[in-house]
Amino acid sequence: MKHTVSVLVQNKPGVLARTAGLFSRRGYNIESLTVGVTENEAVSRMTIVVTGDDTVVEQVTKQLNKLIEVIKVSDLTKESYVNRELVLIKVTADSSNRAEIMQIVNIFRARIVDVAPKSLIIEVTGDEGKLDALIGMLKQFGIKEIVRTGTLALGRGPKVIQSGKD
Repeated sequence: MKHTVSVLVQNKPGVLARTAGLFSRRGYNIESLTVGVTENEAVSRMTIVVTGDDTVVEQVTKQLNKLIEVIKVSDLTKESYVNRELVLIKVTADSSNRAEIMQIVNIFRARIVDVAPKSLIIEVTGDEGKLDALIGMLKQFGIKEIVRTGTLALGRGPKVIQSGKD
């Protein structure tokens, strides 16, 4: 089962390496990892998607909470949350198929962000299912490159960043 874990950490050098190291030392594969500063510049949010059962995530959560720089760890999978990912897709496009690609892009509420004589770059955000479906539709035209941000997620409802551990 996939778990989406949100980790609030102090925004300091080396925190990402120590946090990710906990997963690798225990042999757990991180499927997705995104990090960015929050509304408080002293705090960063890591969104980590990891596959495993509840025991695996509980173990990792306990270990993360032991790190001094970690402020809060939440398994969002157990809450109501919103998640999104951004993908850029470079697809082969010429005058013979450009209109068809543009129709598909519109259906998925994606955007064309670059046009070249023999390719288009498409930007799309959404959940994993939507992105995979668009990629599947575009394969017939020839995908040259794909880059994905990884999952970003926030729990629904009001949250307050705390200055210390809970």
